Amino acid sequence: MKIAILGAGKLGLRLVEALIDGDYEITLVDSDDEKLNNIAQQYDVMTVNGDAKTVDLLKEIDVADTDFVFSVTTSDDTNILAASFAKILGAKFVAARVRDPEHMSQLNFIRNHYKIDMLVNPDLLITSEIYRYLIEKYTLSNGIYTFGSIGLIEFEAEKFPEIVGGTLIDFRSKMPGFIVVGISRNGKVLIPHGPDEIKAGDVIYLIGQKEDVFKLSKKVHSRFHHQNARKVMIIGGGKTGYYLAERLSEYGSQVKIVENDRERCHYLSNKLRNVMVINGDGTDIQLLVDEDLDSMDAFVTCTGYDEENLLLALTANNHGVEDVISKVSHESYKELISRLGIDVVLNPLDITASHILRAVRGSHRVLSSVLLQGQAELMEIHATDRISMLGTPIKDLKLPDYAIIAAIGRGTETIIPDGNTVIQDGDRVIVVCLVSEIGYMETLMKPASRLGINR
Repeated sequence: MKIAILGAGKLGLRLVEALIDGDYEITLVDSDDEKLNNIAQQYDVMTVNGDAKTVDLLKEIDVADTDFVFSVTTSDDTNILAASFAKILGAKFVAARVRDPEHMSQLNFIRNHYKIDMLVNPDLLITSEIYRYLIEKYTLSNGIYTFGSIGLIEFEAEKFPEIVGGTLIDFRSKMPGFIVVGISRNGKVLIPHGPDEIKAGDVIYLIGQKEDVFKLSKKVHSRFHHQNARKVMIIGGGKTGYYLAERLSEYGSQVKIVENDRERCHYLSNKLRNVMVINGDGTDIQLLVDEDLDSMDAFVTCTGYDEENLLLALTANNHGVEDVISKVSHESYKELISRLGIDVVLNPLDITASHILRAVRGSHRVLSSVLLQGQAELMEIHATDRISMLGTPIKDLKLPDYAIIAAIGRGTETIIPDGNTVIQDGDRVIVVCLVSEIGYMETLMKPASRLGINR
């Protein structure tokens, strides 16, 4: 399968990292030759220097014989034109990153007129995750997600006191029909394993038979406290702040945006209804206190600086704000995040890459998927084509710590697997993997023959 990525910025590089271990021929196009040289030294990809929106370059990379073209440069216009030209020249599937709010009211026109299969907006994707957390509280509808005979349930650990303080090994002995596939703790989603302990304050993700999941739901969700985000303060009036303020305002929340750029404040004031726009330095704690930080139900940091986002989120946490969410793009802050105690930390690059990869995997391989707090992805995989996970006991697959095979659907039977379970041709396999490591799934789904495995 041939894939062309137009643009070697953060998102383009994230896609390369996610796809590199898959069964793909990857071509990366950018106008920065030095950047391409550095990438070529790290990854086995073909790099081409040039303007992505020129027909000659697209012909040079044989776009007519390309299965997927992802145009993800920093320019919306370049992305739209490059994707459109690629489609006209014969590319099977094209996608373009489009971020400008002015384009959002005419997405269908752009998609149809330019013959683009997918338009991707990272700011809208992360906005949806933030909104889902603030307004719906559960990342899953009613706390439950189902696929066939299997169900996933999400709830606070305190709602089932018997499991708090015990390990996952203890949990399996108490609830043998379920498996813990994820734990949300201090703003970070963890993929747990046997010796890991369930703690007070954790949000637990369990998988089991659908009927058992609905029975458990009556116990753990009946007393769930839903705190509506009536008053929300957003730090940063960029694209994410704009989209989130617009959506929360439509919902009925009282929204304040703090933005340092005066010209941007004028833009926000003209475009947003029922939103208070404050021109000021979001790092000025006294300003935030004067603007009633202590009375906010939610606080969202989405400036362009990860350090500011984390420190301000920590400040809001110390002021007792109920829900604190931070937008952070760098993976290097993982360990710091887990110690800060921020409710949710989201990475727009991971969320966007996950969204794009669903198109590559296709419905014939991944039957369905759902994000867990924007940090882990649960996928229902159709085990066919002699992919590498077939015919081998799970314990011998040597799964990394950030992935877990949670359940297997075999006909009408639901199997909660152990290390000796063997995946068979035709099974529906439920896999959970951290979004930051989503490229591992390409290795897991690669045909066994490509890995030198003979069966």
